[in-house]
Amino acid sequence: MARVVVLGAGMVGAACARELALAGCAVTVVDRSGPAAGTTAHGEGNVLVSDKGPGPELELARLSRELWPAILDGDPNAAAAEWDSKGGIVVATTPEGAGALAEFAEGQRKAGVTADEMDAAALAAAEPHLTRDVAMAVRYPEDAQVQPAGAATALLAAAVRAGAELRTGCEVLGAVRRGGRITGVRTSTGTIEGDAVVNAAGPWSGEVAKRLGVRLDVRPRRGEVLVTAPMPPTVFHKVYDADYVGAVGSAAEDLQASAVVEATRGGTILLGSSRRRVGFDDRLRPEVLSVIAAKALRLFPMLAGVPVIRAYGGFRPFVPDHLPVIGPDPELDGLWHATGHEGAGIGLSAGTAAVLRDLMLGREPAIDAAPFRADRPAVQSEGENL
Repeated sequence: MARVVVLGAGMVGAACARELALAGCAVTVVDRSGPAAGTTAHGEGNVLVSDKGPGPELELARLSRELWPAILDGDPNAAAAEWDSKGGIVVATTPEGAGALAEFAEGQRKAGVTADEMDAAALAAAEPHLTRDVAMAVRYPEDAQVQPAGAATALLAAAVRAGAELRTGCEVLGAVRRGGRITGVRTSTGTIEGDAVVNAAGPWSGEVAKRLGVRLDVRPRRGEVLVTAPMPPTVFHKVYDADYVGAVGSAAEDLQASAVVEATRGGTILLGSSRRRVGFDDRLRPEVLSVIAAKALRLFPMLAGVPVIRAYGGFRPFVPDHLPVIGPDPELDGLWHATGHEGAGIGLSAGTAAVLRDLMLGREPAIDAAPFRADRPAVQSEGENL
């Protein structure tokens, strides 16, 4: 039985731990804080295909979307995940935006994604409180949502039931090597031995890689979300402006913001989103929150009088070429990476874990894993972490 040490107890680490434990590996999950306490706890829970153009990330998203319901089906903790296959609606508010959205949606349809253009009547029926100042709208019935911390906890619990061990308050300090291979990690609570180590530390993956003696250009990219007071049913899909796709794909360091509006099962409405490259500066910026609120109000003017009860922010694991890193480290035998998903880690975690499991066990993954390899230039560049 292979011994695997998974570094990170967020969504991606939890998904990897579950898959590896169910495959018969002796898994130890290590986190310096607690389960889902970092990036996972500060996300919106998106499981999306709508924001990804044709290519490897979309293939990973489609695989994940297929796997998520099967993972939760019959799981005793599935209720905590709050799976909601409510679908998404992308709107363009300008003629230029409509043209870009039409082209983007057509490319997705050719790749197998269901993307249905909506007329004004259909849009009003689906989202009665949405502005009528819309040039084009496309519905994506495959989009879904989970409660991120609940979903990650459910996956970790499944891993533990399959024999995994969880160690919290345990910070990684370095690697144990023998003959050019990693055979364990040194931590703040002692050495943990393993036949393989998985770096699933999210935006801290670059620093963890550095401590293990290898290069991995994964950087933090900050985002913020506003949360309204609980309301009667008001927003029925994940609704966002077509600008969101451009903000996700941008590598700019300055503020990238777009309107993203969706309700939770508890009745609160989440308003996003922003992207900023500010290192690990965790201060909330009122000017950023103002931009988010203004963009959300353009889509849903009726939110103007609704109280905002809190705001939160978190760090996404950013890679310059906007693709996750899934696979073996090119320098250190026995070290594997599952990171770099930026804001899509919740949705992509299921597929990532399945691909990583297959690669580690010498199987052929369900999709081509080559685009995610850790030896590609974007990941091995001189980044901010080294």
